[in-house]
This record gives sequence, structure tokens and C-alpha cells, in this order.
Amino acid sequence: MKFIIGVSGGIAIYKVVDLVRKFKKRGDEVRVVMTESATRFVTAELFREISLEPVMINVFDNEEVASHIKWAKWCDAMIIAPATANVIGKLTAGIADDALTTVAIAMTKPLIIAPAMNEAMYRSAAVTSNLVTLKNRGVKIIQPSTGELACGGEGVGRLPEPEEIVKHVDDILNVQKTLQGCKIIVTAGGTREAIDPVRYIGNRSSGKMGHAIAKVAAERGAEVILVTTSSLETPPSVKVVPVESAAEMRQVVLSEYNTASAVIMAAAVADYRVAEPSKQKIKKSDDTLTLELVKNPDILLELGQNKRQQILIGFAAETQLVVENAISKLKKKNLDMIVANDVTAAGAGFGVDTNIVTLITSNGATEFPIMSKIEVANIILDNLKNFLNK
Repeated sequence: MKFIIGVSGGIAIYKVVDLVRKFKKRGDEVRVVMTESATRFVTAELFREISLEPVMINVFDNEEVASHIKWAKWCDAMIIAPATANVIGKLTAGIADDALTTVAIAMTKPLIIAPAMNEAMYRSAAVTSNLVTLKNRGVKIIQPSTGELACGGEGVGRLPEPEEIVKHVDDILNVQKTLQGCKIIVTAGGTREAIDPVRYIGNRSSGKMGHAIAKVAAERGAEVILVTTSSLETPPSVKVVPVESAAEMRQVVLSEYNTASAVIMAAAVADYRVAEPSKQKIKKSDDTLTLELVKNPDILLELGQNKRQQILIGFAAETQLVVENAISKLKKKNLDMIVANDVTAAGAGFGVDTNIVTLITSNGATEFPIMSKIEVANIILDNLKNFLNK
């Protein structure tokens, strides 16, 4: 998921550094927006290094026009932690005089705040009234913990521990770890079959679809093995195994197959390879060059022939008779589901961030309109969960 974490000035800010780290570790994207006072406790550079994303302190320092609106649209939710009495008061009054409050007031997605302050401040009539008002407006509030406070006393007002905040956020957003306990192998990218040390036979697959599936599966709690030819960014919780050729991909997939709950073969695997690749670069000489090609092993067919508990999902990238060809592949390779698309259609080809797919099972075909590859990944994994529950 995509989160904006709004950081205001308070001693509890040290916990927010770990909070960002925890979200990143499980594969979420995080951007941080800070108040000026927050930078007195922790530098923007630290948050930038941990999040690997931009950090906003002043909307006017950002070259992007209407950056506060674009950030608010970018995220799935905004979390303000620690939320000081000052920030809570501003949000209640609708005051947007800094980057944090400007982004927060522009939010149309869930806004979650985690108050942290001295107990006397937290229990004051002003803060109590403001929190009630914000709650009535739909703002979600994570209650502070009880314990030792920065002033040296004991009481309510502590920012909860980062893992507690993560759990509260998931509960608020109803993030379900529907694939917890499942091991899923995902393949991605186009394989490369060597001609010589310089050249190869390949295809146009970028790997974006497979990487999107791996990301969403990890968000849902699965153990994910991503066997990929692409170098796209991947969540830290995903185990990435880089490969190049079909033979290498086959070796890795088979080595993990026996203990897998599911395999999603999103990779575009080359059907043929060069029989005898040259050990040295082939020099240009004659007007023509003849290469002898031999058939690669069919990884998906082999998996289907040896299927036991595994759910198998394949892809069919077609240019004609899309559904007919996909149904034939589904039956021939003993698949549970196949994802078909016409790669010549606008928005469904290689290298783009969208796709237009038809999901086919033994029960029939379901067509979907153009959508992002993340949305397609969610639909595929919803169907996978249904298979696993049978």
C-alpha cells in the first residue's frame, strides 16, 4: 500500500523512524511530510534514506505544481504520528499553514492520527473536544498508550509502539492477510536465450505484471519467491531470484515447487533457444546468419503434469483468437486458471502500467476493462484465494 506519514514535532518522533522502516520492510511505499519543528528532532535526510521517497517540509520548496494535492491523491491513507495538540487543533479548525496540514486537509482517503503528548495536555478540554470533532468527521484515531512520559511522570499520552501502530492501521483499513501461510512462486519478465556472449533471443516483456503480483501477494501475507529476468524495484519481503534463460527459470521453479501453495507464471518464457551458443562474439561476415533453434522445456506443462496440492495460474499473451488459444492452453497444461490478453490492444501491451485481461477457468471466462497492473494483480489473487479455500 501507499502511505503518507505526517510527522509533527514531538519527542515520540524517534518511534516514527522505525514505523517507516516497518512499512517499507513489508513492501509498502511511504512518503513523509514534516513540520518545521519536526526537523529539530529528526532530519528530513534520515526519512528520505529510509523511505527511498521524497520528503516534504514546505509545499513551496517542491517544484511540482499543487504537490499537496498530488500527494493526497497518490496515497491510500495518511497517518499523522506523533499528532501533537497543535496539529490536532489546526486540523479541527481547518487551518492549513504548513505542508503537513495542507496535505492532510486535501485528503479524500482515510486520515489516521496517533496523538502523543503529556497527559495533562491530552486530557485538556480543548484537545478532548478537538478529537471528538475530528472523529465525528471520519478521522480515525489511534489511542495513546499509558506509561512513562517525556516529562518524567507516568500517564496516558505515549505514542504506541510502531508494531502496534501498524496493526491499528491494518485494522482500520481492513487490510486482510488473506494469503498468510501460503508460499507463492511468481515468474516475471522475458527470458533471454544466448546467441553469443553479447547477443540473445528475447521478447518485449518488461516484467511489470509479475512484479505487481509479487508485491500484492506479499502485502497479503504470502511468502513470495519471485523468479525474474527484470531488475524492477521489489519489496524487501519478497525473495527475488534473478535468472536469464528458460533453463535457469525452470531449475529455480522446480526447486521450490514441492512446497509451494501456488505458482503464477507471468513470465514470457522463450519457446526456443540456440542449439549451440557461440563462446565468442560472432563477427559480421556473410550476408546471412543461420541459427539452429531447439525447443525449450515447457515449464508450465511440466508443473501441470506433476501438480499435487499446488494451484497453477498461467498467462496467455496472444495477438489473435485470444480466448480460444487461452482455453486450449488451460486444458493442455492442466491449469486452474489462465490470464489472457491481446498484446496488440492499446493499454494491454508490453512495458505499460495497465492491462486488459480475461480470466478463464473451467467454469468460464470473465472479461475485465482496462485497469492498472496492480488492480489486475488483486483480481488474480482474489481468485487464487478462492481456489485455496476449496
